[in-house]
Amino acid sequence: MSRDRADQFGGIILACLGLAVAAWSATRFDIGTLRRMGPGFYPMALGLTLAGLGAIVTLGAGPAGQRTRLALPELAAVVGAIAVFALGVERFGLVGTTAASVLISSLATPRGGIAWRLALAACVTALCVLVFHLGLRMSLPLWP
Repeated sequence: MSRDRADQFGGIILACLGLAVAAWSATRFDIGTLRRMGPGFYPMALGLTLAGLGAIVTLGAGPAGQRTRLALPELAAVVGAIAVFALGVERFGLVGTTAASVLISSLATPRGGIAWRLALAACVTALCVLVFHLGLRMSLPLWP
């Protein structure tokens, strides 16, 4: 049984890109340690994660001839949520933009109900405040 060449090719591209980013950050920046991470630690970790995901895509390529549809509404919801967060975090604060981004991106899910979406937005917003504001002490404003 032959595998889907597009999935295999895409997975290989992702893996190569991830390895390139990891190698570039390891050679150009100080990695540091887990206790005191250097500026190259996070890009290297992201590159290795991308390489791993590319390997999963490559190895999990489905049978050839199987067609999937381009999920335009879901794509629009996710890209819209990212744009809202990127453009609004300085103006509307971490709490407002995180909640709005989660609500916008949850439009892509088939699960309905506003209560579920509001609960999800509240949980993700609380987690972001705990991690980024209290834990990492990032200088993002909480409120407008």
